[in-house]
Amino acid sequence: MKHFQPTVLMLLAAGSLVSSLSGQWLNYPTPGVPRTSDGKPNLSAACPRTTDGKPDLSGVWEPVYNRPGAPPPPFEGCAPVSREFLNIGASLKEGLPYQPWAAELVKKRRPEERAHDPITNCLPAGLVRLHTYALLKRVIQIPGLVVILNELDASYRQIFTDGRSLPVDPNPTWNGYSVGRWEGDTLVVQSSGFRDGMWADAGGSPLTDAAKISERFRRLDFGHLEIEITVDDPKAYTKPWTVKLDQAIKLDTNLIDAFCHENEKDVQHLVVK
Repeated sequence: MKHFQPTVLMLLAAGSLVSSLSGQWLNYPTPGVPRTSDGKPNLSAACPRTTDGKPDLSGVWEPVYNRPGAPPPPFEGCAPVSREFLNIGASLKEGLPYQPWAAELVKKRRPEERAHDPITNCLPAGLVRLHTYALLKRVIQIPGLVVILNELDASYRQIFTDGRSLPVDPNPTWNGYSVGRWEGDTLVVQSSGFRDGMWADAGGSPLTDAAKISERFRRLDFGHLEIEITVDDPKAYTKPWTVKLDQAIKLDTNLIDAFCHENEKDVQHLVVK
């Protein structure tokens, strides 16, 4: 049987989005959008700020795909795929600094074309991959808390900015536990408490339960968000590594349910040579 291409399976859940789009506020105007003199959205305008003067990260965001080296959509009408979804270390000159066992595992996984990928098997994507997946996310920022809602499987993250510390002995979860603080105009987030055996990209780069992840959120202007991610996972990597991911605002739209398990019929046909 012919294998699925690695860029196809991540789009299967999005296939349900083409139906029943009415009544979901997909064309409802986003309030407070700055405009140019001709009435078009001014995406390079200054970012909005909260009452305490901090950048307001709120909005609907998607990964930026038109970066150097980004692959084209696999089929006409499909969503584009970011290079970081396929390889989170694509921008690193020397690649990801795998431990020997992790390098061997990735070498084994790549010919399998994601047959054992958690996303392929309708399991949660995890913190890193939710930043690269080709669906939208909504950020909601209120005092003491930043919430990230994801279209993918209607998942969520809570980033507590109320001064609490990370739990000492947490029950492991897919998205871990996150606390944040402001350094000037940058929201610095520390996360830990992840499940073992997660994937950082479609190539099978591993994340273990020893991983500690730092994120730096910068809203560069009204229309652009930069997320710098540092992964410190001594079980899987010889040293910490850092990548930057760009996000663009999506106006006049809303999140839509995208559940992998809904009418899913493909996993049973996957084969591994």
